[in-house]
Amino acid sequence: MPRYALRIEYHGAPFAGWQRQADQPSVQGAIEAALAKLEPRDHTIAAAGRTDAGVHATAQVAHCDMDKDWDPFRLSEALNWHLKPEPVAITACALVPDGWHARFSAVERRYLFRLISRRAPLTVEAGLAWRVNHPLSLAPMQEAANHLIGKHDFTTFRSSICQADSPVKTLDELRIEEIARPDGAEFRFHVRARSFLHNQVRSFVGTLERVGAGAWAPQDVKAAVEARDRAACGPVCPPDGLYLAGVGYPEDPFASR
Repeated sequence: MPRYALRIEYHGAPFAGWQRQADQPSVQGAIEAALAKLEPRDHTIAAAGRTDAGVHATAQVAHCDMDKDWDPFRLSEALNWHLKPEPVAITACALVPDGWHARFSAVERRYLFRLISRRAPLTVEAGLAWRVNHPLSLAPMQEAANHLIGKHDFTTFRSSICQADSPVKTLDELRIEEIARPDGAEFRFHVRARSFLHNQVRSFVGTLERVGAGAWAPQDVKAAVEARDRAACGPVCPPDGLYLAGVGYPEDPFASR
């Protein structure tokens, strides 16, 4: 059975998350239903990461096994046809070796979180960013974020329902970018690691927002890491602004495509 890698973009609002669920819509379920229109049978696809309800993706990666040899471009076009009107799109497709795995072959995941500081509610961008109605300061947030980079026990920033074997992870990047807007400012959190704990990025951003607002000092974040206690975490921010923005592999399966 030939195996194909899929690069996937989706708006997470209508879905209960990536993972297939019996009684709620999911991104995985939508793609598997589209695959069944092409080859009528049960399909199971595997993804690089399971995003939660309301979380978006600009570059999720999954793989599927097909019965017949498809031209990758035609497979992506056919899937996009059958995915309508769901807010899911296959943006690239590539034939990969049988042993290639979207999750286990990955060496890093990249997330983007969008936080907008402005008084007025969001309209056009509603559901696509987290809005706070007070100003934030970039420098202390980045200073605090630097305490999170590296290898740590991230128990403080781990959901109580996290199923990971260990809370110890290595965070390779947590860079905050400020973009001026006529109505305020947008802060983009660029986060990169091999793997993440459940709710880790949202816990980071919710805590760092408290630093930017002046309610926490940067050193408070260092103390929170060292506490290894979920109670020491700041607020967990909503999923609206979170995007799975990329997955890294030793060799890019979509290179030159």
